[in-house]
Formats: sequence, C-alpha cells, structure tokens
Amino acid sequence: MPPVPAPALTVLTTTDSAESAERLARSAVEARLAACAQVSGPITSVYHWNDAIETGQEWQVSFKTTEERYEELEAQLTAAHPYETPEIIALPVVRGSAGYLAWLTAETSAR
Repeated sequence: MPPVPAPALTVLTTTDSAESAERLARSAVEARLAACAQVSGPITSVYHWNDAIETGQEWQVSFKTTEERYEELEAQLTAAHPYETPEIIALPVVRGSAGYLAWLTAETSAR
C-alpha cells in the first residue's frame, strides 16, 4: 500500500529578478524542501514601503511542499532572500490528484 500523502502547501514569494527567483527555486528543490518550484514573471507589484506607495517589477516563485517541510523552507528562504522583509506565505492545497500528492510527499521526504 502506498504511503498516505502529507498535507500539501503552495508557498509563495516574490523577488526582484529572474536570476534571484531561479536561485531560490533551485536551492529549495535541491534541498528537498520543495518537490518543485515555478517561476512566473515579470509581474507588477504595488505596495506600501517606508511610508510610500511603491510600484515595481517582480518575479513570483511558487513552491510545492508539505506542511512537514514548511518551517525549513521558510528559514532557507528568509536566509537567502535579497529582501529585508520578503513575502513568504503558505496556502493549503485543499485537493489534488493522488498521484501528484504522493510524488510531492516522496520528493520532500527523500534525503
């Protein structure tokens, strides 16, 4: 009987360049903190920072991981991220195909 998939998360962050986004994505996958990571962009972000409204181009990274690996992924992203206060948010995966979720669990469990 195959192992029961762990609760899955999609973790999002944004960064200032495609190179930075790819570096964050690759390091998380290499460390098995995420089964995969997808880079999208450029996107336009509008946000408050230092009492001003800023607008800038960013690249978004979407990490596929498990609840079990979240804390380590957050720590790695925080340490490697070029931003002073990076966006790191986790969204629960409410449903997914059994095969994909089993693969995600296996890839983030392997060491």
